[in-house]
Amino acid sequence: MEVERKTSEERADALEESMMKQLHVSAAPAQAPKLRRGTGVLFGGLTPAGLPLDLAVLAPMPPRPTIVDFFKLRFMPHTVTHMLQSANDAQKKGEPEETVLACLLHDIAVNLIKVDHGWWAAQMVEPYAYVSEKVSWAIRHHQALRFFPDSSVGYGYPERYVQIFGQGYAPEPYIRAAYEQARKHKWYMEARMITVHDLYAFEPGVKVTLDPFVEVIGRHFKQPKEGLGFDGSPVAHMWRSLIYPDNPL
Repeated sequence: MEVERKTSEERADALEESMMKQLHVSAAPAQAPKLRRGTGVLFGGLTPAGLPLDLAVLAPMPPRPTIVDFFKLRFMPHTVTHMLQSANDAQKKGEPEETVLACLLHDIAVNLIKVDHGWWAAQMVEPYAYVSEKVSWAIRHHQALRFFPDSSVGYGYPERYVQIFGQGYAPEPYIRAAYEQARKHKWYMEARMITVHDLYAFEPGVKVTLDPFVEVIGRHFKQPKEGLGFDGSPVAHMWRSLIYPDNPL
């Protein structure tokens, strides 16, 4: 039987190729993600804490959906409970209605996208004129403030963030820059109060519904007559993405 003989150059090339393959394998993650962690929870994947989400068949939205319809038919149940408990805590402790509204709406964008959800949520509500600039500013800046304690109001770094981000996590420079800018602003406490009432664990035995907040929404959120997503605003496409999350393109 004839044995195939390789020249020294061929052997060297084969060794180099083998080493490159080994390098590629060792550099690759142990298990590639099937879905990016920053994906909005309505689209599946994981909660911010890393827990898997079960998706259900969605009910159709009404032709002219209101923000209440989104709470009932599109926002994932655990995000609704979280926002209701935050708003309930603010209301119980005597916060102004604008602060209660900010707590109620601060995490709506987590359903669309987790990354920079404070900025996204602020954009989603800004065009609806009854929402004051102060409310959208607070929603936007809670994104950065939540990483930085403020002992003057009893806000400490959340233990939940150690679980999510790991011990010793340092926020990205743009987050710190936003925090530094926000703490010098006249509305700093508006955003800080969202973090104070941003409950990171569901309160046992506390049942919350949207009913006590419907009138608050009515006084502070201008519902477009065409329906959210169909009013031609600069953010209508964001609401439509929540209406039609199963559209392939």
